Formats: sequence, C-alpha cells, structure tokens
Amino acid sequence: MFDPFCDFEERGYLRNKFGEKNPDIIRHLEHSSFVAGIDNAFRYLAGREYLSYADVLETHKILFKDMYPWAGQDRAQTAPDIAIGKGGVLFAHPEDARHAVDYALRVGQDRSLMVTKTGEVMGCLAYGHPFLDGNGRAIMVVHTELSERAGVSVNWSAANKNEYLSALTKELHAPGRGHLDSYLSKFIAAPLGRERLVGHVSEIKGLRGLVDEDNQVAGKVDDPEVRERYKKLEKQRRAWRAPGDI
Repeated sequence: MFDPFCDFEERGYLRNKFGEKNPDIIRHLEHSSFVAGIDNAFRYLAGREYLSYADVLETHKILFKDMYPWAGQDRAQTAPDIAIGKGGVLFAHPEDARHAVDYALRVGQDRSLMVTKTGEVMGCLAYGHPFLDGNGRAIMVVHTELSERAGVSVNWSAANKNEYLSALTKELHAPGRGHLDSYLSKFIAAPLGRERLVGHVSEIKGLRGLVDEDNQVAGKVDDPEVRERYKKLEKQRRAWRAPGDI
C-alpha cells in the first residue's frame, strides 16, 4: 500500500477525509469526487486566458477536494523528502515537479507545437507527477483543455492501454525523441467543442491506469542511491532540453 505519510493504519489511505483503507471503496470515493468536480474543472480552465502551474493545482483541488484534505497541494508541500516512482519509473524530484509542468504548459499553449508534440506535453505532465494521487485524471483534464485550445483532440478510446503505457514509459526514460508523439499521432482528431469535453474525459476507460496507478515510495530524496537515480535521470533529460527547460 502506498503510504508516504506512514500513518495508513491511523488515518487511512493518504489521509483521506473518510479515513478509508479499503482499496475498492477508495477507488469508488475518488471516482465520485472526480465526477462531481469535472464540469467545474473545465469551466474553471475555460475562464483562464493562459494556464499556469497554479491552475493545474486548482484543477486537482476542484476534482479531489471532496476526497483529500491536501487536494491542490503538490509534492513539494505534501511529501518534499520522498521520491515517488512506479514500475521502475522515477518521477520528478518534488522540487522539480513544477518545472516539468511549466514546460508542458509552455509547449502546450503554443498551438503549432501542441499539434505536433501532443505526446511530449503529456509525457512532461506525467513526469512531473505533482500530486500523491489523482495525477492521471487531473493532467488528462488539463491536457484535454490544451488540445481543445490548439484545435485538436485525442481519441483516447481508440488507443490501446498497454501500447500507450509502453510509449509513455519510453517517453519518460528518453523524452523528446517522439516516442509518445508517434504513438498518439494515430489518434489525433478534430476539436470536440467545449460542450463535449466533460463527456469525452468521463468516458475514457481505465483512465486511472493511463498515467497514474500503483505509486510507490522509491526512498528518501537524500538517500545516496536515490540521488544517483535522479542524477542519471537529469542527465538523460538534459540531452534534449533547451536552456531554461526541464
């Protein structure tokens, strides 16, 4: 069980407002919170002229405020000393999550770039992994908003989950080489129109598994082994980034 606060037995999974520990009930409660907030989340984003990191935090808060008291707070606030990973992938250092998301927003709000780098934008949002839970749904809402602004959409229903996860993993390990751009290019379609965004995201099957499932505590950020992993990861990402990017 993912337990970065080390108080699961006393306070339940991630200190949820219900003190719940049962995984099935937790999934149900999370989904209920998400469904209750998704319309307001898209309405909020539509009212923002330019999306910022603060808007990503607010999106998460809107979606999960009924579930988690820390909704809208990133890992730099909730778990600054913990490294988070999944299936061999190490996500951004808590202090670097914002840089990853900022880069994704910068590229994603350049219409010409968003059309050709749809996968890279998603990859950077996923790498940033700013929250302890709910990343998949929160960044999917943000990514869908960015796509709509760029005049495109992604037909996620036509994508194969395993193939997508394989491409995403490659993107996380070797960003900027077109792994996820290439895969998603087959599913790029016309914009949906704002009236269809909520239904589009709500109907994505296995959404939680697309980018956020089975988080793991990979150790303390100051642990020598973890620091070495971050160092190696930084070297890989430095190979493609421009000055000032992640």
